Amino acid sequence: MIRISQLKLPAGHSKTELYHKAAKALHIKSEQIASLQIRRQSIDARKKPDIFLIYVVDITLNGISEQNCVSRSKNKDVSIVTERPYQFPKPGTKALRRRPVIIGSGPAGLFCCYMLAQNGYRPILLERGKDVEARKKDVEAFWNGGPLNPESNVSFGEGGAGTFSDGKLNTLIKDKDGRGRHVLSIFVENGAQPEILYEAKPHIGTDVLSNVVKQMRKKIIQLGGEVRFESRVETFRTENGTLTGVILSDGSVIDTETAVLAIGHSARDTFFKLYESGLHMEAKAFAVGLRVEHPQELINQSQYGTLHPDSLGAAPYKVTARTSGGRGVYSFCMCPGGYVVNASSEPGRIAVNGMSYSGRNGANANSAIIVSVTPADYGSDEPLAGIGFQRRLEEKAFSAGCGKIPVERYGDFSDTATTGHIPTEFVPAIKGQWTFADVKSVLPDSLSEAFIEGMEQFGHRIPGFDDANAVVSGIESRTSSPVRIVRDETLQANIRGVYPCGEGAGYAGGITSAAMDGVRVAEAIASCYAPFSETGK
Repeated sequence: MIRISQLKLPAGHSKTELYHKAAKALHIKSEQIASLQIRRQSIDARKKPDIFLIYVVDITLNGISEQNCVSRSKNKDVSIVTERPYQFPKPGTKALRRRPVIIGSGPAGLFCCYMLAQNGYRPILLERGKDVEARKKDVEAFWNGGPLNPESNVSFGEGGAGTFSDGKLNTLIKDKDGRGRHVLSIFVENGAQPEILYEAKPHIGTDVLSNVVKQMRKKIIQLGGEVRFESRVETFRTENGTLTGVILSDGSVIDTETAVLAIGHSARDTFFKLYESGLHMEAKAFAVGLRVEHPQELINQSQYGTLHPDSLGAAPYKVTARTSGGRGVYSFCMCPGGYVVNASSEPGRIAVNGMSYSGRNGANANSAIIVSVTPADYGSDEPLAGIGFQRRLEEKAFSAGCGKIPVERYGDFSDTATTGHIPTEFVPAIKGQWTFADVKSVLPDSLSEAFIEGMEQFGHRIPGFDDANAVVSGIESRTSSPVRIVRDETLQANIRGVYPCGEGAGYAGGITSAAMDGVRVAEAIASCYAPFSETGK
């Protein structure tokens, strides 16, 4: 197979033009290309408004020696490559007395369960929330002013918190073992857009993602797995430091010697119960901040040099800064053409997140602009002190908005912003009840000052970013887990047979990295145990 890098074409080009460009790089005719597969596509906007797409493609040829063709091309961007597909490990020999249990159906738990089911382990997946169809109804009812359901919301339910998000799939984790591409392939097999396999910043969209996780659930069941909703794990049953079962909130027990703990970053009650049971945990750094909204056209103009980049869709951005006090300030979970959403999971507390539909066709862009915090900010050296820190911020947000999402113009928040880029009639795009309020009162002074300093720096890079009519809302407190559940080189906790996994356990930071960690934990279990057999109990 021949790989060609750095193929550059104008945005909006045709498939034929891509074939012609690849053929030209090899000094052959387009008809001599048997197949062309895009491996990566990125955007080059350095000469905006002239936007280009940069490709890496793999091709096979009709009746021509690939080696000779590469040699004749004398092009440093052309090479012979050998495809190395992802390989699940050979199974171990230790007999499983009971079926493995996966706790949590977010990306980590879902993919761990999927991989184990595919390879004969017949896992049981436990999810405290509801299936995605029922969950969507509960979330919509809450956003329309109904009561919060603490067990079925944006954080809890089939698919985890990522189901109500932009569905961004880019990750900074290196993928030498092919787990990342395998995760994307599984998404595509279950209904995601094929473009996610090669886009530099792939996304699915919450409308598509909800159907994808539903299809994955059906596959798990077809493969011999089991999925149980409204099944919250309370704690573990152990013997001599080894897992013997999981205890559910209704008092029932599932016997198992293998449990994957993929509970997500918002399962605070479970964290406390498991800590009391002796599971080793430690506090970790994370970040908190506010959602910031701008007109999508302002972001398009800044990134692409045009208000309406039809062939490219809504423009994303990524910004980072370091304050004079040494704190990091950066954008997180940027949602082009998206919405701010009420992501609360506990009564009396407000937390926000962002989401986009697959079309990313909303009028506003939003992103969390967040400030790094460390255990030194939590007011205690206890392992779960970060949860208390989050809760105090969420309670302030609830109080500021009288139970609704508090929203404020950035000019009122900062007293430093100038106008000129965003019209005064700019309206927030929010899923859930909201009200104008004193958002600045929610953050501690040190974090507000860092937030403003970061916004001012970003305003120099994206004109209008710190405009007085930009909108801020909060609190964005669930960026990642403030807790790490300690695991060793076998990926097990101090309670043997327990495998902490994913974002909630402190080992991932997004949909793809959490899914990859779920795959990795499935590999660890499979490498030790033989597939489950009823006769082998």
